[in-house]
Amino acid sequence: MSRSRISGFYQLSVQNRLEALVERGVLNEEEMRSLINGKRVLKADEADKMIENVIGVFGLPMGLGLNFLVNRKEYLVPMVVEEPSILAAVSSAAKIARSAGGFESVADDSILIGQIQIVDVPNISRAKSLILQKKDEIIGLANSLHPNMVGRGGGAKDLEIYIHYGRGKHSDMLVVHLLVDTKDAMGANLVNSMCEGVAPLLEKITDGEVFLRILSNLADRALVRSKVTLPVQLLKMNGYSGEEVRDGIILASDFAAIDPYRATTHNKGIMNGIDPVAIATGNDWRAIESAAHAYAARGGRYTSLTKWYKNDAGDLVGQIEVPMKVGTVGGSLESNPVIKLAYKILDVQNARELAEVMGAVGLAQNFSAIRALATEGIQRGHMSLHARSVAMTAGTSEDIFEEVVEKLIESGEIKTWKAKEIIDEISDRKRVPSIPGKEKIADPYHAAGNGKVILFGEHAVVYGSHAVAAPIPLAIEASVKDADDGVNLFIPKWGVEKKVIKDDVHQYSVYRSLEMILDELDLRDRNMTLEVFPKLPRAMGLGGSAALAVAIIRALSQHYKLNLSDEHVNSLAFRSEQLVHGEPSGIDNTLATYGKFILFKKDDPPFMQDIEVKERIPVVIGLSGVASLTASTVGKVKKAWQANQRLYQRIFDEINAIALEGVEAVKSMDLVKLGELMNVNHGLLNALQVSSWELEELVEIARNHGALGAKLTGGGGGGAVIALAPDNPEKVSQALKDAGYNSLIAYIG
Repeated sequence: MSRSRISGFYQLSVQNRLEALVERGVLNEEEMRSLINGKRVLKADEADKMIENVIGVFGLPMGLGLNFLVNRKEYLVPMVVEEPSILAAVSSAAKIARSAGGFESVADDSILIGQIQIVDVPNISRAKSLILQKKDEIIGLANSLHPNMVGRGGGAKDLEIYIHYGRGKHSDMLVVHLLVDTKDAMGANLVNSMCEGVAPLLEKITDGEVFLRILSNLADRALVRSKVTLPVQLLKMNGYSGEEVRDGIILASDFAAIDPYRATTHNKGIMNGIDPVAIATGNDWRAIESAAHAYAARGGRYTSLTKWYKNDAGDLVGQIEVPMKVGTVGGSLESNPVIKLAYKILDVQNARELAEVMGAVGLAQNFSAIRALATEGIQRGHMSLHARSVAMTAGTSEDIFEEVVEKLIESGEIKTWKAKEIIDEISDRKRVPSIPGKEKIADPYHAAGNGKVILFGEHAVVYGSHAVAAPIPLAIEASVKDADDGVNLFIPKWGVEKKVIKDDVHQYSVYRSLEMILDELDLRDRNMTLEVFPKLPRAMGLGGSAALAVAIIRALSQHYKLNLSDEHVNSLAFRSEQLVHGEPSGIDNTLATYGKFILFKKDDPPFMQDIEVKERIPVVIGLSGVASLTASTVGKVKKAWQANQRLYQRIFDEINAIALEGVEAVKSMDLVKLGELMNVNHGLLNALQVSSWELEELVEIARNHGALGAKLTGGGGGGAVIALAPDNPEKVSQALKDAGYNSLIAYIG
């Protein structure tokens, strides 16, 4: 399994991306959960130890540059940046380069220059000669200040002397450069202290006065050189031949080489790749920026840092040479907990290797930028990501976010006002009231399946106990279109983009389910494209699999005019749940189909009774970020029940009694009692060992911030909790978010 090549990564949810990293051994389960829940984010008290006058922590997105192959090694490259399109562009360029053997990078030793400025020197030429005679003594003194660095093979290696003759009122000055190999450290403090340490000796040798003694950020003794060779057949795109793309890139490169105005923007594009890696790895991106631009002007005229040309075989060749003084060890790198994870993901062994990767990233980013300019223009490549940013600015809720983005792109007007107009249109279509949080349940006559929460009865319902459940205003929608060849399933938000083939459907439950539905409806030989739009978080115990089945069945019924009854839809969805979960109770598919607040009992046929309430009840749903595998927890409980049926039946009987009491509490709107019953039910579920530390933390936070009751909802083992908060749902929801969890407010009833 490739480490850096992850197909469809951009289409996955954040959780599913992290799961892909766990699957590849890049992260472990605990690290995945800490990223999802924000546990690795820099805290304000930690930030207060890093800089002065701290008032908070400012967040930026961290993404991954994919597909990198540098010096024949695969890399996933963490990048911290807020600008849309950078991650997509650099990953696309790396994918092309990968097909041609990847990037070649070579980095110099990590030499940092310390400058000692000496003024009022009586005889500058004699002073220079004396310094050269005392060179070994000066270097020895510098190294005596940092013996540990010398022991690691680093330390002061050489010195250089420059004379700057004064003009006008400025006097002559002597400048000594101390060349220090800082190995894997960034080394600023080390070099500065060496300069301070040798200053008295230099004053004694020269009879002058040392004024400034400080490092230089023009790290031109720590260069990285990266190269990529791309055959023309890899360059063709969107109607442009490979030769046209190659020649366009070379022409754009030539423009940057001779024109400083173009070169400035050209080099900014390079730093669009390098800076985000520097930030993610805790390096001084400002120093790297200043060194790069100073190096670009080293000949007296500002020019480009890259060169693109055609070799004798007609291939496109790109090269970059840029200062890259970075470090991989030191206190400043270890103060931010996310940086530690970034290094684990990147998997570099030392500063030299990090510099070599960063050189390749800068070259890749430059390729993407000038390829876009030389062909279709850069704006078109930004469109999708820009639309997402605009949708977020317009306040688009999660349940309609993807739809708003799609309609923005279709409109060609990627503006905030247009996004708000689309939001209003969707709201009108769904007849959503203007009161926040009081959205209606999905219309069963549209191709949708509802999500749900279980108030009482999880797991016990499988063994004949009653359960109380309610739909939530988050659904899964589906549509069907005619196609030319076979059955195609697209779930963009989940990264599913696959032609369903009989030989491989057995591998995944969603494909097995779809295969069964198509066979039952006699549609297996039809050519179609099924597109699914999930507004429910995946695998969070909110009935996603049942809602998916119901949405697909209804979409098929509408498109092929099957006129399936709700009973037929529910029956098929139950069979789907059997494929997914093994021994379902039937409550999820019933809620997904009918969208009603019900008392439910597994039977043949199942017992279902509507629950009427005087007014809708506000609840907070907290998401643990950990996938809830219902089949696993159901199997775990079954195994325990088989080992001690008498004990577990008593627990199920208690849960059954609580569920029936809960119905009466709901009908009478006795919310205090309802909360108490939820708390007791959670304790019994904990006794069944289906809770987790994330769920327990969510429950505790909710109760501590005013919830009358809180419990896990669904299969457990992860997933979600539900908290009853009639007076302050916003406070409870915010407390969960402050702890690093996602949450939403829903009104049930």
